[in-house]
Amino acid sequence: MGHETPTLSVQTREKTGTRYAQRLRKAGRLPAVIYGKGQDPIHVSVEESAVLEVLHSGSHVLEISVDGKNNDQCLVKDLQFGWLGDNLIHLDLTRVDMNEIVTVNVPVNLMGNAKAASAAGAMLDVIRREIEVTCKVSDIPSEFKYDITDMEEAVTIGDLAIPEGVTPTLELEKHICHITFVASEEAEGEETEADGDDAQPEVITKPKEDGEGDSSEE
Repeated sequence: MGHETPTLSVQTREKTGTRYAQRLRKAGRLPAVIYGKGQDPIHVSVEESAVLEVLHSGSHVLEISVDGKNNDQCLVKDLQFGWLGDNLIHLDLTRVDMNEIVTVNVPVNLMGNAKAASAAGAMLDVIRREIEVTCKVSDIPSEFKYDITDMEEAVTIGDLAIPEGVTPTLELEKHICHITFVASEEAEGEETEADGDDAQPEVITKPKEDGEGDSSEE
C-alpha cells in the first residue's frame, strides 16, 4: 500500500433501528457494523468526521479500535449514502488478514488536460473513474495516477502503472478514457445545404382542360 494504516476508534452500541441511527447522525456519529473471520457482527458507532478524513486519505484498510481495545485490521466493505447521494449514513467493515487475497475497486486519478481534446469538435470522454483489482490486502494501491496531457486516442487499463501482485479483473484493452468527436452546428448546416443542392426539383404537371388532347370525334 505504501502508506501507514490509519486507526479508527469506534464504540459498541446495543441499540439499532432507524430512529436510533438518526439520533446518532444528529450527534455527529455514524452507525457501522464489523463483520468477518467467523465472529459475530459487532454494531458500533464512529465519528463522522473521522470516517471522512480516513476516506479522503485514500486508505482501503483501517485499524479499528473497539472501545479502546481489540484492534482489528478491517477493509471498508460498503458505504451507504442518503437519498441525495451527498451524505454518508452508514458503513460496513470486514475483518481481514494482511496476506488475504481480496477484490476491491481502486480509483483512477487522471491528471492534466488532454491536448487532443482541444481540437475542433473533440472532447474527453471518461469511461471509468475506478477499476476493480485482485491482490493481497497489504498490496492494495490507494489510487492509479495517469497524466493525460499527451494522450492520443485513448488510455487503457494496460497503460496504468499497475504494481506487481495487483491484477485487474477487466481486460487490459478496456478504455479508461478516450477522445470523441462531435459534429459542429456549422458542419451540420453545410451538410444539410449540400443535401438540398443534390435534391431533384419536383415536376408539376398542369392539369388538362376539358377537351384538350381528346382525339375522339363527336
